[in-house]
Amino acid sequence: MADLHDEPRTLPEVGELDGEVRAAASGPYAPLRTEKAAAEDGRAAGTAEDGRGDGRDDGHDGPEPESTPLERARALLAAHPVADGYSGLPSALRHLPWYDLQLGESAVDTDVPRLRRGNVGALLWSLHLPEGLAAGRPVGATLEQLDLVRSVIAAHPEGLRLAHSAGQVIDARNCGRVAVVLGPATAAALDDSLAVLRMLRSLGLRVLTLTGTSWAGEAGLTRFGEEVVREMNRLGVLADLSGASDATVGRVLALSKTPVLCTRSAARALRPHPANLSDDLLAGLGEARGLCLVPLTAEQTGPGLRDVADHLDHVRAIAGPACVGLSGLYDSGAAHPQGLADASGYPHLIAELLRRGWPEADIALLTWGNVQRVLRTADFAARAAQDRREPSTVRIAELDG
Repeated sequence: MADLHDEPRTLPEVGELDGEVRAAASGPYAPLRTEKAAAEDGRAAGTAEDGRGDGRDDGHDGPEPESTPLERARALLAAHPVADGYSGLPSALRHLPWYDLQLGESAVDTDVPRLRRGNVGALLWSLHLPEGLAAGRPVGATLEQLDLVRSVIAAHPEGLRLAHSAGQVIDARNCGRVAVVLGPATAAALDDSLAVLRMLRSLGLRVLTLTGTSWAGEAGLTRFGEEVVREMNRLGVLADLSGASDATVGRVLALSKTPVLCTRSAARALRPHPANLSDDLLAGLGEARGLCLVPLTAEQTGPGLRDVADHLDHVRAIAGPACVGLSGLYDSGAAHPQGLADASGYPHLIAELLRRGWPEADIALLTWGNVQRVLRTADFAARAAQDRREPSTVRIAELDG
């Protein structure tokens, strides 16, 4: 039945969002409603700076209660929860002898209660491994990480659900669960084999980071690297270009028939981090309908919540509102901006964007719509490619030898 949700949907316009927010108020991500917030339903917001109403007389004695940007943010996230583009939780859990994510776990940044408070509806769980752990055995180490992920999800069925497709992400949300999407994994996990890529996809892999191999390096893609991208398109595995060379980014953007991701990239113009993207690359990503997932890390975006909002403003201006998303990078070992220490802080970030005048339709794309669109497009493109193209059996020695 999950495939029924894969039918294309028209993204909501600004005027439609108010109805969606109210309809979601009783759903699994509904925020706690105060009398003040309930009285505000249906009223237009005032200035972008303080979120006040316009004070028009509608028959009540005295002025109506006013909704704050934070209350508006929580209501908006009830309809359009956050799809977080990178979680390092699997690696963090490897070092814990015991944990309970359902009741709460202080040893990590992420647990089900904090995901609920932050209105997180989906997570991309990284299969990247700490440096040195996978030395000499990248395939086996990645399979062990996959096994751990499946065990964690099975141990928390009331809060988490594994999702292999865009439709299953929606199913998980409708059932009140946080959808877990597998990836990104490192390209070294393929061990230069397209057969391994197909097996990892059969186990649920959706995102592969194209760095750290002989066929995706500073000089760009080799002929075998191009074949890897074609096979990824056929399988519905998305390319993650964060940390890739500019030459690799440019070639993948030109070659890939499906949108690409940058799961951990902000604006290089604002902060010159090597994983951040130049304005030229951001513009190219926007033209290709890809997705830049801005990380909530002090190193890449700055020490405060407003610094993150500055990067979101910049990426949205250069690449467009359909090409910007969010990556918490929680449990990755990174330091986080003040006010965004864990997954529960997302409503405060959305409130800041509302103060800056972001339309609700653009915020809905940022939090949920863009990730869902990219997954859905990859699903459709894979079905079409599988009708036209047989699985590739070429070996690296045949193309790059």
